[in-house]
Amino acid sequence: MQSCEISADSTDDPLSSGLRRKRQPRIVVIGAGLAGLSAAKALLESGFTDVTVLEATDRIGGRVQSVQLGHATFELGATWIHGSHGNPVYHLAEDNGLLEETTDSERSVGRISLYSKNGVAYHLTNNGQRIPKDVVEEFSDLYNEVYNLTQEFFQRGKPVNAESQNSVGVFTRDVVRKRVKADPDDTEAVKRLKLAMIQQYLKVESCESSSHSMDEVSLSEFGEWTEIPGAHHVIPCGFIKIVEILARSIPKSVIQLRKPVKCIHWNQSVSKEIERVADHNSDLPEENKGSNVFVECEDCEFIPADHVIVTVSLGVLKKRHESLFHPRLPEEKVMAIEKLGINTTDKIFLEFEEPFWSSECNSIQFVWEDEAESESLTYPEELWYKKICSFDVLYPPERYGHVLSGWICGEEALIMEKCDDETVAETCTEMLRKFTGNPNIPKPRRILRSSWGSNPHFRGSYSYTQVGSSGADVEKLAKPLPYAESSKTP
Repeated sequence: MQSCEISADSTDDPLSSGLRRKRQPRIVVIGAGLAGLSAAKALLESGFTDVTVLEATDRIGGRVQSVQLGHATFELGATWIHGSHGNPVYHLAEDNGLLEETTDSERSVGRISLYSKNGVAYHLTNNGQRIPKDVVEEFSDLYNEVYNLTQEFFQRGKPVNAESQNSVGVFTRDVVRKRVKADPDDTEAVKRLKLAMIQQYLKVESCESSSHSMDEVSLSEFGEWTEIPGAHHVIPCGFIKIVEILARSIPKSVIQLRKPVKCIHWNQSVSKEIERVADHNSDLPEENKGSNVFVECEDCEFIPADHVIVTVSLGVLKKRHESLFHPRLPEEKVMAIEKLGINTTDKIFLEFEEPFWSSECNSIQFVWEDEAESESLTYPEELWYKKICSFDVLYPPERYGHVLSGWICGEEALIMEKCDDETVAETCTEMLRKFTGNPNIPKPRRILRSSWGSNPHFRGSYSYTQVGSSGADVEKLAKPLPYAESSKTP
């Protein structure tokens, strides 16, 4: 979640402007996701009373979306609390008795489903064969060794060589391939399987990064993203409970749903124009007509403010920053928006009458043998399903029933979102039949899936440091406007 504050005055204490006028500063928060609600809660607890939260959709939570089906809760968005030590979300959940631990803190891509400590991942090929467990373990160890190398460029300041193109995907594929091919103990058949597994692991990594491909993720910055120590946890009653706890202390009158914002008119240099526009509101109090920040909503209401906190997604900023801010944002913020990356990670839930998988299986990983020497993870539109990296088994079945949770990311996720439920269910069933070698797998009785990429209020799942960007770009986005050294746009 990206955040940017826009204030009417430039001071050492940006929240003091209203207080200098002997009234509470008027603060508008755009977005009622975790960031927006947390900001509103903190402001109210600090004594600021004139706070308004504007939410474009008909619900709070943003990219936290828990859906109740029968007795089970399914997460279309945020699912896990990753780590516990110093994690405020973890402590909030723990204090309210919401937690269930799912895995230990060991980090290993593809090692185990994050839904369960139990069982093993089944790596299956498109020829209907299961890759032997010892081969999977050998490859997993190798991949994770190389993963640790990718962290060192940022953490130890190692220089990135030109061959890697500063890309996590290019570097990982190249190093792992060389090591696999150089192993004197493996047969050619085993090497072929391991080479094909590279692409599957990179698909998993892309889903975790919410990138189209790991080729787009910056190698020099990758190590800046670190996991919080501690186990992974789920909230059986729904991640939305965290949202509800945050909202509990916020008066209902503060949050306005179905209130999309059209434009934020900011900066003293356009105050006359803002006053002219504000005259459309004939009932606007005289004291508000001197405001230097106005939030123009899609329903034509103009809301005066001393400060605006913007918590919309990077995807929305990429699409709308030119029209969302007037005057336009400073060039350094525009560049940060353009350089940082965001893409789509979607989930596909399939519910079956009975499980066709064994009790020890906690996930089905799809390994396409024809991708052993592939350089790209981009597919023709009709082959979008090849980007599905895996299906996790939701555990325990007593809670969820017999449900698989599939993962797909990138441009192929957007293609999936355009398909109807019947097409997606049929396509996924055919994949499962192909990879398990079981032609008798029935179609699921029900399908549920996310669509974060095509939703105009999100336009993606979460952001990442794209090649050419850095953590400094995130800091530039968070820097308040106007800049302290000037009340005008640079």
